[in-house]
Amino acid sequence: MTKRRVGIVFGGKSGEHEVSLKSARAVMNALDPAKYTVVPIGISRNGQWLSGGDPLLALEQQADQKMLGRAPQAGLVSETAIVQSAGSLPEHTNMAALDVIIPVLHGPFGEDGTIQGVFELANLPYVGCGVLAASVGMDKGLMKSAFAAAGLPQVPWQLVLRRDWQQQPEAVYERLEAILHYPMFVKPANLGSSVGISKVSNRAELAAGIAEAAGYDRRIVIEQGINAREIEVAILGNDDPAPSVPGEVLPANDFYDYADKYLEGQTQFAIPAELEAATSEQLRAMAVTAFKAIDGAGLARVDFFVERETGAIYINEINTFPGFTAMSQYPKLWEATGVSYSELLDRLIDLAIERYHERGR
Repeated sequence: MTKRRVGIVFGGKSGEHEVSLKSARAVMNALDPAKYTVVPIGISRNGQWLSGGDPLLALEQQADQKMLGRAPQAGLVSETAIVQSAGSLPEHTNMAALDVIIPVLHGPFGEDGTIQGVFELANLPYVGCGVLAASVGMDKGLMKSAFAAAGLPQVPWQLVLRRDWQQQPEAVYERLEAILHYPMFVKPANLGSSVGISKVSNRAELAAGIAEAAGYDRRIVIEQGINAREIEVAILGNDDPAPSVPGEVLPANDFYDYADKYLEGQTQFAIPAELEAATSEQLRAMAVTAFKAIDGAGLARVDFFVERETGAIYINEINTFPGFTAMSQYPKLWEATGVSYSELLDRLIDLAIERYHERGR
């Protein structure tokens, strides 16, 4: 059997750079060497493409060691030296010789349609959603509009522009307080992994939360907080996607924040979630609806709220390239559904090539 040449792209310019490195390391370790030849391709924080040698190790050396879950290291090489020694695309990597790309990138410039457009221009198969789905799935405002059009229930929410808040902060606070009530969640529209997200319980915290989110994006989403269980469903497929069993997030902190996702690791998960059969099936069906609403491909994780008092289900968001770290829920959900980590990667690669041929028809 001829081995497929698989390009693994990782790193990137987003605030989730270290998350990407951790995911890439896990993916590369899980790919069967009898089936695949792995070609590592890094992207530094300043956007330089790195290939040849060991670009993953090079970026790991330059990364925030705490965010990688490691002790600080001394004597690390500079990013300039890495770029100079590793080279850049396309000179040192023949992209055309790759059979498929796995863009193990999270956040802006990786999960938002940007890199997907590069692969489209290069006429390469790649794992995951296309340009449109990735873009809509990344922008929480557009995502929520797509969910509303598909008839999916959501908690009340508002969109705030950074410029409006900077020019008339008090008017923004008054508008939000007239429509929503505390607690609220404040989120950058275009960021994942709970980066820049705050739970706020009064106006002072609201102002601080918007200021935090505004440091990441010009569009800020404000959501109504509710007393709810957090349930996740993984999706695998293209035009006929399949849902995993639902899993429940049991956060150690007030909510499942970035620190606990990738640094502290105190949050627990119940897989499968303890749910009535009808609720479980409803969640799985809604996850498929959400995936189709943005024209998803390959994979996604769909997150829900189940209100504790009423049992009402609200869709929260869709993540079009969820984490693949050892603590990540997407592979865990599929493992509980009967699909191993390595088999999951096999199927994602097959789905990428299937979608590539479908686009070419």
